Amino acid sequence: MRDPALRLQVGVRRGNGAIRGEKALLQCALVAAIGVVYLRSAAFGFVALDDAGYVAQNPHVLNGLTLDGVAWALKTTALGNWHPLTWLSLMVDAAIGGRSPAVFHLTNLLLHAGNTLLLFHLLAASTGLVRRAAVVAGLFAIHPLHVESVAWVSERKDVLCALFGLLALVAYRRYAERPGLGRYSLVGGALALGLTAKPMLVSVPVLLLLMDYWPLGRFRRGASRGASGSSTLVLEKLPLVALSVAAGATTIWAQAHERAVVSLESIPMGARVANAIVSCAWYLGKTFWPSGLAASYPYAPSGPSVPMAVASAAFLLAISALVLRQARSRPYLLTGWVWYLVSLGPVIGLVQVGIQPRADRYTYLPLVGPLIMLVWGGADLLGKVATSRARRLAVAAGAAAMAVALMAAAFVQVGYWKGTRELFTHAIAVSPGSAAAHDGLGFELLGAGQVREALAHFEEAVRIMPEYPEAHVNFGAALALSGRRDESLAQYREAVRLRPGDPKLVARLGSALVLEGSVEEGAAKLRNAVEADPDDGNALKLLGTALARLGREEEAVARLRQAVLLLPGDAELRVSLGVLLLARRDAAEAEAQFRDALRIAPGDAAAHRNLGVVLAKEGRYPEAIAHLEAALRADPSNEGARLNLERARRMAGGSP
Repeated sequence: MRDPALRLQVGVRRGNGAIRGEKALLQCALVAAIGVVYLRSAAFGFVALDDAGYVAQNPHVLNGLTLDGVAWALKTTALGNWHPLTWLSLMVDAAIGGRSPAVFHLTNLLLHAGNTLLLFHLLAASTGLVRRAAVVAGLFAIHPLHVESVAWVSERKDVLCALFGLLALVAYRRYAERPGLGRYSLVGGALALGLTAKPMLVSVPVLLLLMDYWPLGRFRRGASRGASGSSTLVLEKLPLVALSVAAGATTIWAQAHERAVVSLESIPMGARVANAIVSCAWYLGKTFWPSGLAASYPYAPSGPSVPMAVASAAFLLAISALVLRQARSRPYLLTGWVWYLVSLGPVIGLVQVGIQPRADRYTYLPLVGPLIMLVWGGADLLGKVATSRARRLAVAAGAAAMAVALMAAAFVQVGYWKGTRELFTHAIAVSPGSAAAHDGLGFELLGAGQVREALAHFEEAVRIMPEYPEAHVNFGAALALSGRRDESLAQYREAVRLRPGDPKLVARLGSALVLEGSVEEGAAKLRNAVEADPDDGNALKLLGTALARLGREEEAVARLRQAVLLLPGDAELRVSLGVLLLARRDAAEAEAQFRDALRIAPGDAAAHRNLGVVLAKEGRYPEAIAHLEAALRADPSNEGARLNLERARRMAGGSP
């Protein structure tokens, strides 16, 4: 006769096997859903919204993972952030895929999938409720509010910091099971890495305390041991708090150093507080009804209206009162609600960076809190209401329909990130009062040669927000292309007046002055810009060109050499340097620069023409003729190439 204990053991094994099978199936479903929503983003390009600074025009990133690149990543505060791990991850992508956007998009997608699976594992392991955990993870995976963080290459910092934040939470759950220095070190290590990807994780120590309350129940166990038990839970977080404080201080310094922080004169504290309250309510509304999402929303410097702020505050207070009332019987509500509020804190706008009042990407980790409240609360409610099989099936069908609708909305939202024009056209349709959206679309139109259309959008941008320096700079560029140089200079000067210490704006003004004919004044401005930011390759290039016009060839060559190191993929720059070297009778290095330019841009007419001239002077006529002919094929109107070609042919005919 079979031993009953053995039968029980076999049953447990089968039960565990079934649970593992269910988990594996659910994980596959989560990854498949992410693929359906996001996979097409791998075919998208970069967008004119920070992607140039993060990847497309950043030589440190495009050179791949190098020792110089690592050193730069560890020290730079470019774009107002100190996030070396984000830079390093982008360098790895460049080492794998070069300049192709596909690898960068795919990495974001994979990181989002990893975050989804980590969230599922965290909730399933902490609560034992696998299906509820899967629903939360599924909503996290396909919610339209998360599209911005995944489909936008520059938001690598979001998905990367979330990965390490969730790893810290998973490690903490294991530490809570059996506390020890080794397990605690894993928590601290994951948090430290996450903070070097994006400092938004400064709230993680509080999230760990929330986990202690629910679902881990450590506060309840600590209460049985008296006050010392609960105090221990707080004290053990202090080293992690120190990490967060250090990261927060570094971020404030970096943003101040890059002049990214908006002054209180521009946006008063009262307006910021009102906007923070409205944003907290707005994000919740979009969680349940994610329509009208865009890459840019308008910010009124005076803040939202008083009735809107009061209504939002009342809404948030009502939720808080309900959560506190249910704290003992439904502890997940308190954990979810405080998770949401605390993790939003670093990006709620009390310290305002940029001109956006709110952004979809800010909800990437904070949204987990409301999703926990929704799923666990909904399951408890349905347990009381859906008592029959028919009702349960109806609820399941409704939930499936909602999931499909959510996936469809996210799929559509992903499509807006296909390119800059699609992105900002949609943003203007959703928020016509967004200065950033008009500026972004104008920039795209200007690049496409549609100067008149671009002018209209830049004019609208500066009308909506006169204190927006980037819009003034782009407006100035469009005016210059229209031949309205005096108006163009006025726009550049206004941009510098609004942000006098910004080296990039000073460089743009210097370039405009050079083009207008005020070369000496322009060169002085460009020199100031280079002194403020020695790593700005474009400013060095412009300064070198201006110095050449002033006849200061030796310094011009030195500046252009510096620029080449920072902009190794700029063919025009190498041609300019080669021309100067040729004028100084350094034919060998000039030839090398022209050949490098052709390696970068094989059809460059100027490089072919100048290389042909060098070769002809050295008597290498067949090769010179080939390059001069290539110059004419690329630019049939190039009279210089035609004359040099005729001369080279005559000389070739008379040569031995």
